[in-house]
Amino acid sequence: MLRVAVVGAGYVANHHLAALKRLDFVELVAICDTQREAAEALAARYGIGLVVTRIDDLAAARPQIVHVLTPPASHAALAIKALDMGCGVLVEKPMADTVAECEAMIEKAQAKGLILGVNHSDLLDPVVMKALQAVRAGRIGEIVSVDILRSSEYPAYAGGPLPAQVAQGSYPFRDLGVHGLYTLEAFLGPLSDLRVEFQGSGRDPNLRFDEWQATASGEKGRGRLLLSWNARPMESRVVVRGTHGIIEVDRFLQIVRIHRVLPGPKFIGIVLNTFLSAIADTVRVPWNVLRFATGMLKPSPGIQKGAADFAIAARDNGKPPFDGAAALRTISLLEPACAEPDRLRREEIEARYSNLAPADVLVTGAAGFLGRALVQALRKRGQSVRVLVRKPVAAYADDPGIQVVIGDLGDPRSVDHAVAGAGIVYHVGAAMRGSARDFEAGTVWGTRNVVDACRKHGNQRLVYVSSMSVLDHAGRDPAVALTETSDYEPHPQWRGAYTQTKLTAEQTVLDAIRHDRLPAVILRPGQIFGPGAEKVTPNAVIGLAGRWVAVGDGGVTLPLVYVDDVIDALLLAAETPEAAGKLFNIVDSAVITQQEYLARAKRKLGEELRIVRVPAAMFMALAFGVELLGKMLRRDVPLTRYRVRSLRPLANFDLRAANDVLGWKPRIGAKRGLDLTFGKSG
Repeated sequence: MLRVAVVGAGYVANHHLAALKRLDFVELVAICDTQREAAEALAARYGIGLVVTRIDDLAAARPQIVHVLTPPASHAALAIKALDMGCGVLVEKPMADTVAECEAMIEKAQAKGLILGVNHSDLLDPVVMKALQAVRAGRIGEIVSVDILRSSEYPAYAGGPLPAQVAQGSYPFRDLGVHGLYTLEAFLGPLSDLRVEFQGSGRDPNLRFDEWQATASGEKGRGRLLLSWNARPMESRVVVRGTHGIIEVDRFLQIVRIHRVLPGPKFIGIVLNTFLSAIADTVRVPWNVLRFATGMLKPSPGIQKGAADFAIAARDNGKPPFDGAAALRTISLLEPACAEPDRLRREEIEARYSNLAPADVLVTGAAGFLGRALVQALRKRGQSVRVLVRKPVAAYADDPGIQVVIGDLGDPRSVDHAVAGAGIVYHVGAAMRGSARDFEAGTVWGTRNVVDACRKHGNQRLVYVSSMSVLDHAGRDPAVALTETSDYEPHPQWRGAYTQTKLTAEQTVLDAIRHDRLPAVILRPGQIFGPGAEKVTPNAVIGLAGRWVAVGDGGVTLPLVYVDDVIDALLLAAETPEAAGKLFNIVDSAVITQQEYLARAKRKLGEELRIVRVPAAMFMALAFGVELLGKMLRRDVPLTRYRVRSLRPLANFDLRAANDVLGWKPRIGAKRGLDLTFGKSG
C-alpha cells in the first residue's frame, strides 16, 4: 500500500482525494490544514484517520507521499519539509512563485532520491489530450497558432489577513496563466518572447488586475492567451489553427471539434463543417451531461488524472507525468512577467497606510445608503469625518473635511488603521448581498475587527448598527410587545447568511460590552427608507426576475423608519452618556401597511415597477417543492418553508427604551417620510 498524506483542504484537495480513494493500492493516512474544521470535513468524507494543522505532525502517520495543495507562496517550504521527512511530493501548479524556489525543490528531491511531480492538470484533460493527439497525427497540417481563452471567477474574500488572491497583483496570471503557458508549450514547443499585458476593471476591489493578455513565440507557431474574470458566459477553450484545419476544444462541455479543409468551394466547406459540428453537438452535449450526472465523467478530470497517475508512478518507481524540470521552464517565463503587477499592487496597498490626522468620527459602510446620509449629517455639523470604503467614492473626493481610507472591513490591518485616531466610531458597514464568504468578511470579520481595534485604541464610543433580522420572526407571538430583550432568531442557519452573520456580529459587540466594558451602543433600526432607496423591497416582498413578489396579505404593517430619523438616533447614541452599553430598537410607531407602501412606490416608479401578489399558501407550497429538490440534489436552496414563515414583518414595538433613555422620537416620521420619498399621495 502507498501511504499518502494531503496538505491543504481547499477546492483542489477534494479532487485529489476522490482520485486517490479509487485506487486500491493507496491508503489515505492524514490531512493537514491550518483551518482544522475544513480538514476535518474532508477527513470524515474520505475516511482519513489523522487531522493536523502543522506539516511536522504528519510524521506520526508515516506517509510515503505528500500532496501539497496549498496557495503557491507556501509550496516550496512545504514541499522541502515533506522531502526532508523522506516523502515523495506532488505539488499543485504553479510549482512555486520563483525560479530559486523551484530549483531548491528540485535539488532537495535529487539529494534525497525522491520523486517530485507538478500537477500540470490541463494537459491531462481528456479533450486536450485528444487535441494533442490530432495535432501530432497531422490532422490539421502544420500548426500556425494556438489561442487559449479562459474566463473565471474566484470565491469572495472571506476576511482575515489578506490572502495572495487579494494582496498579490499577479495572482490571476500565476493561477491560470501557468496553465496557459505549459499548454502552449505542449502544442508549440519551447516558448520565448513572452509579452504580458494586464488591466484592472475595478469591478472587484479585491482583485486588482482582472484582465490578462499574453503572447509568446513557439518553435511551431505563435501562441496567445486571454484570461478574463469579467467576460460572461464562462468559457474555457483552446483553438489550434493549422494549414489544413482548425481544432476547437471546449473544456467545459468536454467537446473537441475538428474543422478540416474540405474539397470544393471554400464557402461550401465552411457551411458543411459548421453543419456537421452542430449535428454532432446535439448528441455530444446531452451525452456529456448524462455522463457527468451519472459519475461517468468526473469533475476536473485533469486534476484527478494527475493525482492518480502520480500515485502509479510513485508505486512503480517511475517518472511522474510532469517533473520539476518541466515546471521550471514555465516558472522561468512566469516570474519576470509577474514582477510589475506585484510591485504595483504592493505599492498600492502600502499607500493605504499613510499617516492620518486625528478625526472626530469614523464611518464604516460610508458608500451605502445609510452611511452616505450619516456622513452628510456629520459634515453639516462641522465634524471631521474619516470613512472606510472598499473603493473611492466620488462624492468624498473634493471635501477636505473627509479622510478616505481604502480597505476592506474583513482586513484587520485596514480596520485598525481606520479606527486609530478617530473619536467616535460609527460601524454602519455590513455585507448586504453576495455569497456566504462575502457575509463572513463584511459582517462577522468586519465587526470583530472594529471591536478589536476600538479595544486597542480606546475610542470614545462605538455605535454599531445591527438589524431587526436577528429577532425571531416565525415563532413570535404578535400579541406580545417587541422589546430589546425579545427572543433572538432560534434557527439563524435556516434564515440565511444575512441573519446568521448579523446575529453573530451583534453578539460580538454585546460580549465586548459585558466582558471588556467597551463603550458601545447597539441600534436595531427597522426598515430604513428615504429618497434614494425607492427601489428597495419592503418586508414580505421579494425581488425576483425584475418583479416585486408580495407574499400574503397586503394588510400587514411594516416596521418602517425614515433615514433622517435613524441619523438622529445614531447621533444621540454617540452623545448620550446613559446610552453607553445599551441596545435600542429604532422603529416608527406609525401604522403603514405593505399595500400602502407598494401603492406609493408604484405611483412613483410607474412601469419600472412590476408587482405580483402571491397567496402565502401558494408560496409555501412552492417552498416545499424547492426543499424536496434540494434534498434530492443534496444542496442548500434559497427558498424554504421556514423562510416563508419568517417573511412576516415585525410589529407591536415597545419603544420606551429609545424614547426614555436615548431620548429619540421620530422627527420626520414615516408618513411624512413617504411623501418625501415617493411624493404626496393623491
